Amino acid sequence: MYPYHNKIKQRIRNRELVKYEYVDKYKDISPCLLLYFNTDPNLRPIRKHKFEEYQALLDDCII
Repeated sequence: MYPYHNKIKQRIRNRELVKYEYVDKYKDISPCLLLYFNTDPNLRPIRKHKFEEYQALLDDCII
C-alpha cells in the first residue's frame, strides 16, 4: 500500500510545495484541497476529512 499522506507531508516538509488552494470540486472529490508541487507528481488532491490536519502543517511551513 502506498503511504499517500505520509509521502505528501514529507514533501511539504522538504519544501517541494509551491502552492495550495481549496476548490469546490476536483474530479469526484468535493470539496477538495489541491496541493501543487515542483516535483512529480505535481498535483495531489486531499479530501475534506484531512483539511484540518493539512492546514496545521501548511501554517507551519512558509510557502
